[in-house]
Amino acid sequence: MRIIMLGAPGSGKGTLGKILSKEFEIPHISSGDIFRSYSQKEGALADELNSYMKEGKLIPDELTIRLINERLNEPDTINGFLLDGFPRTKPQAESLKQLLAGQGKKIDVAVYMDISDEEIIDRTVKRRTCSNPECKEIYNLEFKAPKQEGICDLCGATLAQRADDNEETIRKRLNTYHAESEELIAYYKNEDVLYTIPLHKEDSVAEMGIPEKIRSYLG
Repeated sequence: MRIIMLGAPGSGKGTLGKILSKEFEIPHISSGDIFRSYSQKEGALADELNSYMKEGKLIPDELTIRLINERLNEPDTINGFLLDGFPRTKPQAESLKQLLAGQGKKIDVAVYMDISDEEIIDRTVKRRTCSNPECKEIYNLEFKAPKQEGICDLCGATLAQRADDNEETIRKRLNTYHAESEELIAYYKNEDVLYTIPLHKEDSVAEMGIPEKIRSYLG
């Protein structure tokens, strides 16, 4: 099964993505993880990627698609995958469709986490993340507070607030997201694979489990 997670930064798509990945035993693949992983490899593809990353430039779609293709051909994706952070635009979605069609595959469901900007801002500024890179558990000071202030319940490491988890930065990210996402969401709706999950700031994505309609999409 092949799943795409859609939603604004802070919408909870990463959290639900991990739940779905575990439930269906498929790798949770983010574009950021792909860039970091392949930048450390050797060869022409890594050299080309690093030439953009070192200068802080956006990775062009053509190169991103090649990297996605490489990742989706790795052995752990034989039973499917979950993409988080890609595609971001309609052209990227169309390229992904062509890539998969060449392998006789298609996207089974695009899960859209629908939550208002104001609720995302409120949720994100109260977010705290475990500083242990092997844990990275996420908390919310209002809805999922740690048992001991500033300490991760799972591993005991200190919790930290990301430097960019402030209202000004979040609004800029949301403006960029909205400029790109409208066509993308409409595209997957037209493909008849879009499943929308309406959310409010108090909703706990970590506790919502697997929505039954997602199960029906995936059989």
